[in-house]
Amino acid sequence: MLIRREAPADEPAVRAVTTAAFAKPETPDPVEAGLLDQLRTCGAWLPELSMVATGDQGEIVGHVVCTRGHIGTHPVLALGPLSVHPTHQRRGIGLALVHAVLGAADATGEPLVALLGSPAYYTRFGFRPAREYAITPPDPTWADYFQVRTLTTYDPAVRGTFAYPEPFNNL
Repeated sequence: MLIRREAPADEPAVRAVTTAAFAKPETPDPVEAGLLDQLRTCGAWLPELSMVATGDQGEIVGHVVCTRGHIGTHPVLALGPLSVHPTHQRRGIGLALVHAVLGAADATGEPLVALLGSPAYYTRFGFRPAREYAITPPDPTWADYFQVRTLTTYDPAVRGTFAYPEPFNNL
């Protein structure tokens, strides 16, 4: 497996992996695939933080992206979606993708990454409940699943309500 930045030619394969990862019989075209399409065309897209995992034959088997979010006027990151093709899940690909994107985010001087996800999964990466940092989710009902991972340039004075990029508001 290799983790690398997504290239423009990877877009169809990334969409296919995202669709496969989130599809259910009742939702063959999951919202995560459409969200990814919308994020690519908005000002919050950060190409340097869109990463793919490739398999033994060079095929794309996973994807993760961080986009520009805000806490007040402070720029921060939103992680997601994270996708691994079902035939490649439970092999450490998601783990490698999250480590890679967090390392890249830290290297580019980002202060923190926020996400909505399973605490049981994301605590292994250092994510903590956002309320511990006085950061609130856009929807208060998300509080138990809304998490933050601080990075090297984190400033504890950054507090308030997190705002996702606009496409998240269209879900």
